[in-house]
Amino acid sequence: MATKLFVGGISYSTTEDGLREAFAQAGNVVSCNIIMDKMTGRSKGFGFVEMGSDEEAQAAIQMWNGQELDGRRLKVDEARPRDDRPRRQYDN
Repeated sequence: MATKLFVGGISYSTTEDGLREAFAQAGNVVSCNIIMDKMTGRSKGFGFVEMGSDEEAQAAIQMWNGQELDGRRLKVDEARPRDDRPRRQYDN
């Protein structure tokens, strides 16, 4: 089963192809998505990489968590389902 990873600290200059290539060193990359700001069209500095297996995902975490890619130190961890995140409160 594929495992989705959260990747934070992504440089604005990093492309999805570059991120895919980096994580492919740890195994099969099923999908790769850098989250873009709708207003500016620029990267928000985080994204998701889906690895082919749990073992490949753990290898990617070991390989890239705390390491630099394109001049920025990455934070890599298993992605949590949207339901597990705390709800954000906004003042209106």
